[in-house]
Amino acid sequence: MHLLVVEDDDIVRMLMVEVLDELGYKVIEAEHASAALRILEDPGQQLALMVTDVGLPDMRGEELAGKARELRPLLPVLFASGYADSFDVPEGMHLIGKPFGIDQLRDKVQAILGKP
Repeated sequence: MHLLVVEDDDIVRMLMVEVLDELGYKVIEAEHASAALRILEDPGQQLALMVTDVGLPDMRGEELAGKARELRPLLPVLFASGYADSFDVPEGMHLIGKPFGIDQLRDKVQAILGKP
């Protein structure tokens, strides 16, 4: 099961990838929205979930999620935001507030993907 992690902070991205990898997921990394879009546009790349930062340098996370849904209408999206209290989650999408613990990330991803 492949997950796409879109995060411009190298350390945060590395930690997310490490946690998800330890949980048995195959993780594809993108440090900005344009790299994520190239992955999303590849029909051969199967994805079960996109985890994206809200504040990316080249595009807002909400805009990226909208484009992702145009390309892959059923793709679940999990936003990670340091401003979770003031973020309006688009319908059918999910949110985790930064900073988050390893257990919180695991539980959120497993809940979205329907894993115990």
